[in-house]
Amino acid sequence: MALKKQVIHGSLWSFFERIGRLGIQIIIGIILARLLPPEKFGLIAMLSIFIAVAQTFIDSGFSSALIQKQDSNHLDECSIFYFNILVGFLGAAVIFISAPWIATFYQIPILTPLARVLSLNLIFNAFGVVQSALLTKRIDFKAQMKISVIATVLSGSIGVTMAYQGYGVWSLVAQSIGGNLFGAILLWFLLPWRPSWIFSWVSLRSMIPFGSKLLFSGLLNTIYNNLYFVVIGKMFSATDLGYYTRAQQTQQMPVDNLSSTVSRVTFPAFSSIQDDKARLKRSTQKALSTLALVNFPLMIGLAVVAKPLVLVLLTDKWLPCVPYLQLLCVVGLLYPLHAINLNVLIAQGRSDLFFRLEIYKKAITTATIFLTYRWGITAMIYGQIATSVISYYMNSYYTGKLLSYPVKEQIKDIIQILLLALLMGLGVYLVIFIPLQNNITLLLSQVSVGVISYILLCSFANISSFLEIRSIAKEEYRSLRHRSENY
Repeated sequence: MALKKQVIHGSLWSFFERIGRLGIQIIIGIILARLLPPEKFGLIAMLSIFIAVAQTFIDSGFSSALIQKQDSNHLDECSIFYFNILVGFLGAAVIFISAPWIATFYQIPILTPLARVLSLNLIFNAFGVVQSALLTKRIDFKAQMKISVIATVLSGSIGVTMAYQGYGVWSLVAQSIGGNLFGAILLWFLLPWRPSWIFSWVSLRSMIPFGSKLLFSGLLNTIYNNLYFVVIGKMFSATDLGYYTRAQQTQQMPVDNLSSTVSRVTFPAFSSIQDDKARLKRSTQKALSTLALVNFPLMIGLAVVAKPLVLVLLTDKWLPCVPYLQLLCVVGLLYPLHAINLNVLIAQGRSDLFFRLEIYKKAITTATIFLTYRWGITAMIYGQIATSVISYYMNSYYTGKLLSYPVKEQIKDIIQILLLALLMGLGVYLVIFIPLQNNITLLLSQVSVGVISYILLCSFANISSFLEIRSIAKEEYRSLRHRSENY
């Protein structure tokens, strides 16, 4: 019961953190998109794979191993900390040296200084990996909320100010570096943990069997998540990549924040009950239905309102990204469900199965890209949709084996929610046939119809996850109101 309460409160604080940061990111992103042309965003996207791969080596899977290891100690924490610092500096050095070759690959000279400056992110991030892992292990997202929101506000302010001053792509670079620098500083300021001058290779080696498989899985995942940027940047133009990047970022903002919120809570929670298969299955079922309850209407609604949303927030210069955004929303329908199934494997200590799955899925992704790129970006996104469906089946296969929770049963648990979300989407779409004065009125009307109709549909259908969330929200509201009155 104590664990359930801890998970619920952790989920709420994680949700608040994500919502707060997401809101700030959206505002900053809108301002920057209005100030800068799509090409500038494309330039940053071209470098993302190189920075992301280096960042994967910094973590090396040890932070997840630290969370999963129930008897971890200060020696483990310090050993991981110093290892991360070493890899951070090495990664930055590799990016700095290889920057001219990256620019030659894309045939865009400005990428050399951009890559070298962005490599500083690797050093800043290395100083906060252990602290973030410890906060996650404690399911303490209240502190993480403060850190992420403050860092996002400060870095976003710098980026917007520089964009107004005409610094172009360098405003995006400054925003990225500022976010990681402020985040690391705040972790040290708010968290009392400090490293001692101790280090043990034995301690690191004890976590290698678990962490190494996550390292290689994460490396594969990072490469292939950014591979579309490389192919589009190489085969098409920076402007085309800018449109694709904006569409993907718009789609992934709600998906990634939702998935990360639940994953950060469920991973330590699943790890703590890893030996109780029946209880773990029930927790997995609840997590899946809760994710579907929120993510399905988000993706379907976003796909329907994509055009007026882009026109209102980003202006018509970004209209070419609308069809990309609509198709990517189909990809995003299943993404959080992937995360839950994979979290079950990691919490069970089966990083070997996790790694095996990643190899199979990335092979499919490679084949899909090879088959579709010659027909353009739209064809590549259709390939992503097919890959997402296949990947969901593969990810849920081992969950079925380990917990007796196969894909058929998972689909049965979420199909009603999907149908309600589709019905909501139809209602939102029909709003376009009502004579309205402008895109702002249309967008607000569609959002209002979507929110109200979905809440009513879930209430009438007695969706258990919806009723539970509503009950928890009412309880938290009453608790906050009671504390406010007493204060």
